[in-house]
Amino acid sequence: MIKNLNFTIDQSLNAQKKIGLIVLASDYTIDQEYRNLFPIANLDYYQARIENSPIITPETLSAMKSKINSTLKLILPGDKLDIVGYGCTSATVVLGEDEIFSSIKSVHPDAKCTTPITAALKAFETLKAKNIAVITPYTEDVNNYISKYIIKFGYNWSAFGSFNEKRDPVVASIDSKSIISGVKEIIKGRKIDMVFISCTSIRFMDFVPHLEKLIGIPVTTSNHAMAWHCMRLGEVTNTLPNLGELFLK
Repeated sequence: MIKNLNFTIDQSLNAQKKIGLIVLASDYTIDQEYRNLFPIANLDYYQARIENSPIITPETLSAMKSKINSTLKLILPGDKLDIVGYGCTSATVVLGEDEIFSSIKSVHPDAKCTTPITAALKAFETLKAKNIAVITPYTEDVNNYISKYIIKFGYNWSAFGSFNEKRDPVVASIDSKSIISGVKEIIKGRKIDMVFISCTSIRFMDFVPHLEKLIGIPVTTSNHAMAWHCMRLGEVTNTLPNLGELFLK
């Protein structure tokens, strides 16, 4: 006979607010960078992977539209998510934030929503930056969406550079020296308020403070901005000087 055992509940888990992050199946980077940051204060992080092509084009990005809500249902089914992030900058500008948020709300109607571009725009606003230098790994067809999206929301891209690489595994391997060199090259002689390094596959979150010291202006990346935005949406007010100027706000 199996004996029925009594138990008590550790309430600390229920006290934590929860981030649910939809991560691209082809993304090598964002989960690692977020695991180094979360949990923090009263905020924890959970993720599920969305099926996608490792070749990034407007067509492959658009193909994720029908898979967002089913992927989100894989994150802590039956539990509440307080914040939901969709971890793809380029797919968000192709599909539009409204489309992404509508899919999220169909599963978690009360969740606060963000994406990398949503967070980047909020970062520009918070740091009062108007003239943005943009670095991406994307090819021209995707870059056109990024540039138009930034302009649509009232910001100027005063410098724009791209590595012109459509394969996610290659993008994840671009080293920090190349990114730093690229930023310095495109901002030279230009009036720039802030640098935005787009793409969740780019490995650069830990190098943001170093680049800020080199060039003297704020820097953010897709993962960096969205991590900050998730914290603020979760009402975590901690400042983290080791992650650069944005995390002081």
